[in-house]
Formats: sequence, structure tokens, C-alpha cells
Amino acid sequence: MNDKKIPSLDECREKIDRIDQELVKLFCERMQVSADVAEYKRAVGKPVTDAARERALLSKVSRLAGPEMEDYTRTLYATVLAISRAYQHERLNTASQLDELIKTAKAETSYRFPARAKVACQGVEGAYSLKAAEKLFECPEVSFCKTFEDVFHAIERGECRYGMLPIENSTAGSVTQIYDLMSAHRFYIVRSLRLKVDHCLLAKPGTKKENVKEIVSHQQALSQCAGYLAKMDGVKLTPFANTAKAAEFVKASGDGVAAIASRDCAALYGLCVLDEDIQDNGNNYTRFICISKTPEIYPGADKTSIILTVPHKPGSLSRLLAQIDAMSINLTKLESRPIPGHDFEFLFYFDLEAPIESPALLRLLGELESSSEKFRYLGTYREVL
Repeated sequence: MNDKKIPSLDECREKIDRIDQELVKLFCERMQVSADVAEYKRAVGKPVTDAARERALLSKVSRLAGPEMEDYTRTLYATVLAISRAYQHERLNTASQLDELIKTAKAETSYRFPARAKVACQGVEGAYSLKAAEKLFECPEVSFCKTFEDVFHAIERGECRYGMLPIENSTAGSVTQIYDLMSAHRFYIVRSLRLKVDHCLLAKPGTKKENVKEIVSHQQALSQCAGYLAKMDGVKLTPFANTAKAAEFVKASGDGVAAIASRDCAALYGLCVLDEDIQDNGNNYTRFICISKTPEIYPGADKTSIILTVPHKPGSLSRLLAQIDAMSINLTKLESRPIPGHDFEFLFYFDLEAPIESPALLRLLGELESSSEKFRYLGTYREVL
């Protein structure tokens, strides 16, 4: 029988308070030593980050902690090292290329978001990308592209100042094709917006719903209406590049073909509405990003997007998330996509929420830029509803 007395909660808290006092004292002492290290590195011209030293330290503290506390200790010290690096950068006032890019973008961006601009959208008249562009700009000059990749090309070649791309939907989730293209092209996000999407089932005049044998639309729209479509037995579902393009196709097709698209497409292509608001979720929103060739950071920008890789080792992503949390930065989205040609290795897409003026955000970005094997800053912007 174990007669050991279990301490009370108050006794435990008193012990924790005493330990915390020592921890804070030792942490501040450690940071002062880090400042001395920074001055030494300045004098001899060494970089702040010493990956070999950090690996050795993490290995040592893991052994000291023992099997039960090993993982917790590595997480703690990975965070301590990240804070120490950030403090050293601050002490040395070392401006990274990213710091300069952000500073220049803020200085060169006009105070107001433009009302008129040439905008690339995928699809044809009636596309939701067009509706997003018309919501974001008072008078956009729209250039339609055949594919999403063509939108990126139009930006890269300077044919359009901006491009509109759907990135995620509240019902069907992420548009994975866009994420894959984002890693392959150079661009910056300058704005994002959420667009309410209400789908209709459209067909040629005289067509009855029970006579529909095939429904065409974008795969995302088909997914958003999955519950409705499940009740239509025997109907073939055919993915299309764009909802408006699907409506255009129905106009030129024979009887028995219908499209899922917006009500605007019915008027544009001479179709009738067989059913409206057929999406599974009444609050069906698609988030669009507005991209440009160069960074533009407007007043009120409080969302930052980045892409990076983490070492293919256990705990790498967990330690990165702990680092973000330690900076009190709100992580609003995390998306992973496989790296072509690299089995079981992934690119990670992050949306971080913090004002661009936040010193913590700038320190975090600088640290991630210097410590990640692959890192890309995609822009800091504001999201409109």
C-alpha cells in the first residue's frame, strides 16, 4: 500500500510559482548571454543561425530530460532557440531581404486600393471569378483566361495587373489545383474576399428536370451540391473547367443536358432555371485571392500568406506551430501539398493573422526565412467580405 501523501492543489501551485520565478530569472539570464553571442557574431562576421550547434543542443537536452520528458523538452528548447535567434537579429538590427521587400512594398503602395484595373479571370462571362472581380473593383477591365494557370501567366507576362483565383470554399474545401499552381509561379497576394455562391440548375427552355440525363459544372460546384445531386438517380456528372463555361456548353447541346451555375448565366446563355439555391450549405462562400506580379501592401493589411518546407523528421511541424504560438500569431489556415518528385514530402501553406506593423510578425517571418530550406512570402493583405 502506498502511504505517500498527495500534496494539495495549493501546495502544488506554490511549488510551481517558486519554480517559475527561477525559470524566468534563468531565461532572462540566458537571453542576455544570447545578446553577448550576437555581439561576438557581429564582430567576427558570423551568421546568427548555427544549425549544427542547435541540433547538438536539442540532442543534449533530450538526453538530459530522459525518455518521459524528451519530446516536451525538445519542443520547449526549439521555441527557446527560435526566440533567441529573433532576439539576436533584433539586437544586431539585421534586415533580411524580406524585411527590405516588405518595407519597400509599404512605401511604394498607394493609400487606396485601385478602383479600375485590368484583371485576369478564368472562364467566360458569368463566371464566379468575374463576380468576385466586380465586387473588389468598381470598374474592372476583365480579360478571360482558359485555365487557372493562364491567369498566372497573364500576371507574369504583364498582360494584366491583377488576377482573381478561387482558393477555398466553405462547403467543398480547398481548391487544390490553385495551391499546386501557387508553388510553381511567382506572384503576390494583394487582397482576398469572400463571395456568397448560390447555385442553380440550368437547362435549355422546355427541358424538364426529370428528363435531365447529364449535369455539367466545375468539380467544386458539383461537390457543393453533392446532397442535391445524390437524389437524381442515373444522372451523369461531368466536370467542366468553369461553371459559366458549363452553361455555355448547355446552350449549344442537345436536350437532356443541364448545368450548375449562377442565375446570371441563365440570362447570359438563354437558359431556364430548373431549381435554385441547390448548394448543400445555405451559407456557401468561396474565398478568392487577388494576385499581382509585385507586392502591394495597403493600409489595414492584417493577413500574411507564406509557403515553406519543414525537415522530414518527427516533430518538425509541431515545433514550428509552437514557434508561431510563442509569438502570439494567429494561424488561420494550414494546407499541405505533396512536392512533385519527392515521396512523402510536403509544402506547407500558412495564413497568419497579425497587422503588418506587428514586430512579432516581422520577427517570425525573418526567422522562418532564415531557418527554412524553402520559404516564400506570398504577401500581406486585407480580406473583404
